[in-house]
Amino acid sequence: MASPDISVLRNVTSDVIRAAEQRSSTVYNILGEPEEENKFSTIFNRALENIDTTNAYLSDAENEEIRWALGQTENTHDLTIALQKAQTTLQYTIAVRDRALAAYREITQMQI
Repeated sequence: MASPDISVLRNVTSDVIRAAEQRSSTVYNILGEPEEENKFSTIFNRALENIDTTNAYLSDAENEEIRWALGQTENTHDLTIALQKAQTTLQYTIAVRDRALAAYREITQMQI
């Protein structure tokens, strides 16, 4: 039996329901339930998967551009979709990189 999606519950006064929503919601817990010992490796592996996906979309967009330039296809719809996917994933990857660098800079500037 699948667990019910409680991520739609908002403005709940019960602490138990609010805690359950934060524990199982994809909004609060994007990575799912991480292993206690390997939190960093989980995040790092997800980042590498993100980079691989971005490279795949960029490659697909380039291949669509080449096919369109060579006249092998006249369907500009597929070209537009491939370019938009590539642009969106690249922007997301850059945003993640920027956040990681900002966190690194903040950590290095901490006083011990």
